Amino acid sequence: MKENKYELMLAEYDTNIKDEEVKRTVARIIEDKVAENDTLEVKKFLMGSVELTTLKTTDSDESVLKFTERVNEFEDAYPDLPHVATICVYPCFAQIVSQSLEVEGVEVACVSGSFPSSQALIEVKVAETALALKDGATEIDMVMSVGKFLSGDYETVCDEISELKAVCGEKKLKVILETGLLPSCADIKTASLLAMYAGADYIKTSTGKENPAATPEAAYVMCQAIKEYYDKTGIRIGFKPAGGLNTVHDALVYYTIVKEVLGTEWLTNQYLRLGTSRLANLLLSEVVGEEVKFF
Repeated sequence: MKENKYELMLAEYDTNIKDEEVKRTVARIIEDKVAENDTLEVKKFLMGSVELTTLKTTDSDESVLKFTERVNEFEDAYPDLPHVATICVYPCFAQIVSQSLEVEGVEVACVSGSFPSSQALIEVKVAETALALKDGATEIDMVMSVGKFLSGDYETVCDEISELKAVCGEKKLKVILETGLLPSCADIKTASLLAMYAGADYIKTSTGKENPAATPEAAYVMCQAIKEYYDKTGIRIGFKPAGGLNTVHDALVYYTIVKEVLGTEWLTNQYLRLGTSRLANLLLSEVVGEEVKFF
């Protein structure tokens, strides 16, 4: 049987990686390298990479407006610190955020395409994405069709990503792999490569709605895939760990993995984002030297 273009692309990369080997490598990186990145400067940088996120069933116009106002107020309260990279909400709140956000350089991201399950007709995903962009979203976070991926239907997986990227045009598309539902590191690498090949501008670990969410092992494999893809194509893809970032140490671990695997070129908030809300207050507290609950 003739190989399809996805199999031919994947054949150019080593996807036959072993979970235990990844685990050992990641443990070594964490043990040897994280401490040197535990600095004030790195924590300030990480604050500027946070995607301040609210994706609750209880979100309302009022709560999202209040959420956005805190970002506006932050600039006055802490003029010497970097503002967050993004506010991330459901598409029905894109207009509220885009109309009330006053801080230059903060992106408006919307989860779209039937988040978090991705179980919807492509027409619905396209319509939801187009409406989010019309209402002011500047970035879209979609979930890869995990069920189709696990069934080996790479064509549909990639077609959906390509179709939503076409809707986004110049706006950035992040593809969530939901790595906690992928059985092995080999699957995570395969999914990463397919997403990038299909047009993702970023690849993202998780929705935060499944357990486990982001893990250092998944991050390492995804960063390896980004590096190899860049080496072959010259296309620089961003990385976003999300879900389960509960401590400053967690953020430092992901920063360190990106630095060690991808290098300093990826250490900008254009290529490294952190999907979290609780982390913003924790990072801010460490930077200012006292407990602060600003956001």
